[in-house]
Order: sequence, then structure tokens, then C-alpha cells
Amino acid sequence: MGRLLALSLLGIALALLGERLLALRNRLKASREVESVDLPNCHLIKGIEAGSEDIDILPNGLAFFSVGLKCPGLHSFAPDKPGGILMMDLKEENPRALELRISRGFNLASFNPHGISTFIDNDNTVYLFVVNHPEFKNTVEIFKFEEEENSLLHLKTIKHELLPSVNDIIAVGPAHFYATNDHYFSDPFLKYLETYLNLHWTNVVYYSPDEVKVVAEGFDSANGINISPDKKYIYVADILAHEIHVLEKHPNMNLTQLKVLKLDTLVDNLSIDPSSGDILVGCHPNGQKLFVYDPNNPPSSEVLRIQNILSEKPTVTTVYANNGSVLQGSSVASVYDRKLLIGTLYHRALYCQL
Repeated sequence: MGRLLALSLLGIALALLGERLLALRNRLKASREVESVDLPNCHLIKGIEAGSEDIDILPNGLAFFSVGLKCPGLHSFAPDKPGGILMMDLKEENPRALELRISRGFNLASFNPHGISTFIDNDNTVYLFVVNHPEFKNTVEIFKFEEEENSLLHLKTIKHELLPSVNDIIAVGPAHFYATNDHYFSDPFLKYLETYLNLHWTNVVYYSPDEVKVVAEGFDSANGINISPDKKYIYVADILAHEIHVLEKHPNMNLTQLKVLKLDTLVDNLSIDPSSGDILVGCHPNGQKLFVYDPNNPPSSEVLRIQNILSEKPTVTTVYANNGSVLQGSSVASVYDRKLLIGTLYHRALYCQL
């Protein structure tokens, strides 16, 4: 009787593990392939070889790139080199990506930048917020951008127990932001277990010097975040649920869910087209290829444009798609004055004239 019970329990456990594995493959879109959608007048950006995970563009056309992200279990083309912040002036005829100098006293050797966001204060001071993973920990760094010197002055490092696994950030003040946690845990094994079991414990946190609080939760894996041009709504990408959540922002900075847009791809970072308010999304058509890297079958890239997301039937169009032969693992797409920048998790970056 005891052996029969043990065999029954083993069978149940194996069945549960198999079901979870199949569910994870579905969440990763492990069988999906993408058909190419090409753009004319595109070229790879010189100087970006090991990822440009996030991009943010100022109203004057200065684009910031977060480069060189490293994560446990993720492929890297530059495993021994720290990350950095690059800048490109999109108003130039032939813009080049230049690395910004960072002020002394900041630990450049462990700089591991992830999501970024800019904020322009009333006195036109530009702040750059950077999600950082020094030694695979979690901090938010606030810099002041000094344009004349092409440099960043480090102002503050933020750590908090409500920010255990920060992915992306949207600045809403000189020291105020919303941030996504893509996992509930910070321990790598517990992160994997959480993802495998599909716990839906990830969240969005609001941070200010006076208050830190969870303002939205229940996501599979909260990822990219941005704000509508009128500052009334927060957009959150849930990468493994293939969804974009529209959340209404209230005067007390709390958020309430308004709607969810379901897509057929893994949605990463979200950018806003300043001329139209459309959302551009860097996507991963097949997430499994990101984590099980094969140079003969590399991860593909996909960029979507979402128009009228508040309407009953938003318009979703594919702006760009590639099977990995040109661009591997697109994570972000940002547009400025008919110029499109596409960044990747650990590969190259693309510049296109639309």
C-alpha cells in the first residue's frame, strides 16, 4: 500500500511538472516563428555590439541608450565589460553613438544598466534615471545630464525592499518614479521557481522621497512601463502574459486598471511617439530563443505600433520584424521626427529613416 501511494504521488508530481513545463513553453511562445517585415534606409549603429536594452529620447532629439546589460543565465557578447550610457543626436545628418562620461565616485566597474527614463524639471534640468544591477543586485541611479560636457553627474542611489527585482522605470519627478518588478524574489533560484510556477506576484511600485508603495500587482512578469502624453495613464507590459495594461493614474499616485490589450508576442519595453501618442513596443516573438542561445537559430525581433489604445479596438501594426539575421532580441523601439531606433537585449541596435 505504501509503495502504491508513493508511486501515485510521484506520478502526480511528474504530471504537474510536465504541465508547468508545457505552460512555460506556451508563455515563451517557444514554437513561434516570425515573417520578415523590412524597413528601407536602415543601418546598424556603430559602437553597439552587446545590447541596448532601453532607449529614451528627449524632445530636442538627444537619445540615450542603456547598453551592456548582463543577467544570470542570459547570453552576453561582452561578459567582462561593464555597461554604460550612450547618447546620439538625432538632429545630426549622420548621428553617431557616443559614450557619456560619468562623474567620479560612481562605481563604473559594476555598472549594469537596464531600464532608463528621463525627466525635465521646470528649470530645464535633465535627470536620467537608470535601473542598475551592480553584482546582480537592484538599485535605481539618478543622474543629472550635463549637455555641454556630454557627461552624467551622479546624484543618488536608491535601494528599497519594495524594489527587489527592478526591470523598468518611468520618471514623474526629479526624485519620483514608477518602477516594475519583474519578479517577486531577488534570489536567482526563487526567481526561476516563481516563473516556472506562474505565480503572478510581480508588481508596480511608486517611489518618492516621502512615500514608497505598491500601486499595481498580480502581473505574470511586469516589464516595460511608460506614461501617456497627457500624464493620465500608465502603460505596463506583462511580458510572459503577452499583455499591455492600461492603468489610470490618480492624484495620490495610486493606479487602477482600466483595460488590458492582449497580443501574440512577448512585449518588452514601451515607448511613446511624441507626435501621435502611439505606443511602440519592442517584442520577442520567441522567448525561448532568448534564454537558450543558438547562433545558428538566433532570437528574432519584432516592433509593434499600437494606435488608440484607449478605444474598444486599438489598431496594432507590425513596423519591423526580422528572424535574427540582422537584429537579435529586440527589446525597445523609439521614434523621433521620422527616425526609428530599435534596441536589443544583448545584440546590436538599428537606426532607420522612416
